[in-house]
Amino acid sequence: MALIIAGERSGVGKTTVTLTLLASLCRRGIAVQSFKVGPDYIDPMFHQHVTNRACRNLDPVLTSEAYVQQCFARHSQLCEYALVEGVMGLFDGIGDGSKGMGHGEEKQKSTDFASTAHIARLLDLPVVLVIDCSRLSGSVAAIAHGYQSFDPKIKMAGVVLNRVGSDRHLSLLKDSLEPLKLPVLGVLRRQDNITIPDRHLGLVPTAELPELNAVIDRLADLGDSCFDWQRLLPLLKSEVLSTPSLSVSLPLCPSNLRIAVARDRAFNFYYQDNLDLLQQLGAELVFWSPLTDAKLPPDIQGMYFGGGFPEVFAQQLAANTSACEAVKTAIIGGMPAIAECGGLMYLCERIIDFEEQSWPMVGVLPTSAVMGKRLTLGYRRAVALQNSLLMDAGTTVYGHEFHRSHLISAPNQPLFETSRYDCEENMGSEGWSWFGNVHASYVHLHWGDSVEIPQRFLADCLERKVSVFGFI
Repeated sequence: MALIIAGERSGVGKTTVTLTLLASLCRRGIAVQSFKVGPDYIDPMFHQHVTNRACRNLDPVLTSEAYVQQCFARHSQLCEYALVEGVMGLFDGIGDGSKGMGHGEEKQKSTDFASTAHIARLLDLPVVLVIDCSRLSGSVAAIAHGYQSFDPKIKMAGVVLNRVGSDRHLSLLKDSLEPLKLPVLGVLRRQDNITIPDRHLGLVPTAELPELNAVIDRLADLGDSCFDWQRLLPLLKSEVLSTPSLSVSLPLCPSNLRIAVARDRAFNFYYQDNLDLLQQLGAELVFWSPLTDAKLPPDIQGMYFGGGFPEVFAQQLAANTSACEAVKTAIIGGMPAIAECGGLMYLCERIIDFEEQSWPMVGVLPTSAVMGKRLTLGYRRAVALQNSLLMDAGTTVYGHEFHRSHLISAPNQPLFETSRYDCEENMGSEGWSWFGNVHASYVHLHWGDSVEIPQRFLADCLERKVSVFGFI
């Protein structure tokens, strides 16, 4: 057993409620494992900041239904309590779940595939519905009743009333809900002094918020008093599920294979499962900062650049010319490199920011990344057009795009042909397989259900036996 925090729509305060629960639990000395539905990177950063434990993404599009069940079972049993934060509104998913239990297998279509409700059914977990009460009173009962009755397979444990304005307001809300016999498990008043800033891709990441610990302390104070803990704690109690364990191949590389992972304020979008797989397959991960480190870590055989906000730190990245040159020298010398989204932008000749200022970057990809107002967002079905660092031509992978930049020129031989996940709409070709040792793409991949991807990457790192030690 565990608990899913769902919303009646986006923006109702799911993350605030989740962080408040986590902060209060952790203050009590309780170990809690958190999960996040969907492909999000930033919310899990906040979970981890509170719990000191990596948050795990539960996404059947990027992985599979079986992987979601296995991932939840494996990690929830490590703690006494477990908590899942949903995505968007409870039933908001994508309209076609035909990808299959694993890649290539068919499943029955649904209208809420990959939604919070889908995960609740898949894991057989009760749901707490967060309702934004700032602009309603008696109508709260109609909203709660609709969500409670819409899908009889969803076990509605209760509601959390968020942004309640006054005692009178709360009384009206509770009186309206009473006929439903739906427990009110929490009441959060309007908290103007508890805010987390956001920017063009969501919340500002934790590493950029020096006052975050003070905010978490206030959330813990709030959590101590705003929840019905007598009812909540039994729901949060984690139980060991009888789900087959994940199978990971034995390490294929020696322990001295070192992979440099860029991780700082500019590059911090990584699925923890991806990093875990690299380590389980025998690699040593060496974290470094393209913002502040003058050179690459010594004796490395591969590089991994995740997504993030290089456009926000473009001036600082450009000023660190020695790091740019080190990365360029390593790639030209044959070192394998994975670069996703923000990492792709870093490997370009330059980044042109929102103010139209141009900043030179690594320069191994003959194009520039330009920031714009248009948001590219959604799941992708990507078919490899050529043999590359991570896969063979014809391989189909499922990923996610989320960016406001575009490249001024496309590669002559693109890496992927992409389409929307839930329909046949073609999204064009993209991605660079440069020098034969670079995988650079806007498409974020989760390797949990595709262990062959990190296996192939590490095998290539071993085969090339490249080191830039002495060049930097």
